[in-house]
Amino acid sequence: MLKMAGNKSYTIVEYFGGDSGYRCGYCKNDEGNFSHGMWSHTMTVQDYQDLIDRGWRRSGKYVYKPKLNKTCCPQYTIRCHAPKFQPSKSHKKVLKKMSKFISNGELPKEQDGGEPMDSVCDEARPREPSSVCPSEVKRAAITDIQKELPECPAITEVQKEVADGAPADSETSRKDPESVADERTTAAAPKPGMGADPGRPPCRKARDLRKERRLQKEQIRQHADGDSSIVSPTPPTPALTKQPKPLEDFISESMPDNSSHCLEFRRFLCDSPLEAEHSPDGPEVGYGSFHQQYWLDGRIVAVGVIDILPACVSSVYLYYHPDFASLSLGSYSALREIAFTRQLQKQSPKLSYYYLGFYIHSCPKMRYKGQYRPSDLLCPETFAWVPIEQCVLQLENTRYARFNQDPDAGDARVLKDVGRALVLYRRAVMPYAAYSRKRKGSSDELEVQQYADLVGQDCAEKILLYRA
Repeated sequence: MLKMAGNKSYTIVEYFGGDSGYRCGYCKNDEGNFSHGMWSHTMTVQDYQDLIDRGWRRSGKYVYKPKLNKTCCPQYTIRCHAPKFQPSKSHKKVLKKMSKFISNGELPKEQDGGEPMDSVCDEARPREPSSVCPSEVKRAAITDIQKELPECPAITEVQKEVADGAPADSETSRKDPESVADERTTAAAPKPGMGADPGRPPCRKARDLRKERRLQKEQIRQHADGDSSIVSPTPPTPALTKQPKPLEDFISESMPDNSSHCLEFRRFLCDSPLEAEHSPDGPEVGYGSFHQQYWLDGRIVAVGVIDILPACVSSVYLYYHPDFASLSLGSYSALREIAFTRQLQKQSPKLSYYYLGFYIHSCPKMRYKGQYRPSDLLCPETFAWVPIEQCVLQLENTRYARFNQDPDAGDARVLKDVGRALVLYRRAVMPYAAYSRKRKGSSDELEVQQYADLVGQDCAEKILLYRA
């Protein structure tokens, strides 16, 4: 990384433009995907944070920004507010599936559809495409690995999402069997078309049955601990029932102590254009790019790549062993990364968002990212964050949309003076205006203008645009 007086670090990029179309990885249109791109020789974490908040995203050292009003499948930057995240039913199902596999080695036969995870090849990138999709992950040579979870935490039973096929009514189950038999024999036989069978218990909601089962388990647990107090069978107060279980509890429950398998997580710094940094008010691990490894019984089964930035954890991509595709490792890793973001937020309060990359409403299989809520989409014109519920209503009618409903709102960092954009020329840093005077008759003004428009005035004044 280039450092100048005062030990200040600079980001250095080469801009490539992006006038021609290329193959879309989503709808398979041969020339329908358009984006701008630049090569990042080195980049500070703050500069990358500012760029992704303007719709940019990196693939290795290549940083690109889709042309949303021109491309066939518009890709909108999406972020989830991690501290407020609550897992949905489908997320709990993924965690429950992992718990079942860890506990008894039961591997699901089929992979659940609906939540594919970005792989190295899923998103077509211009100029710097990734042409390899590893079908099997080999163990990487690592030097400084720290275990995130040194021991598997104790488990409590995972809350059931669906009631048993034919659950017994709880009141009936507490009665003496003979009295129940008497009641059923004395009840009048049902007649066709006369309504519900009076000899059968009334139907009850699965939610009520789950609550009752939890109370019964609590009674059994307290009696086993020698607690002489009697737990009332009445449901808990509304104030208590409204408290949702945090994500961390669900993850902990998916990692049983006495199990057939042991799943471990290891995190270490990896090579990327982002320079590792530490800040007094930042997270203990610092900022930069990291590999999150998933080890099963001493065998690596998945690797996630994340960027830890000043305001977020940004998911780059995940690749995993195909033998374990049925475990929905894409969704599982996203839940782990959200939990990790929440952990970092306790150390650095401003680091509170989890960026999932791009949300593509026109591609149904990529809409799953909208299930991680509360989440926002980035307005492509004002670069303001808008709740996804509002955005989806617009995207149902049109592929490209301005999400910000304020007609007077604009880009707060719009380019005002291209002459103040910084360039790196012959190892010297200078404003573009000075560079133009040195290079009389230079023909790159339109290119520099386009670049500066895309990154905004603030980034143009601190990122170095390389000039040959």
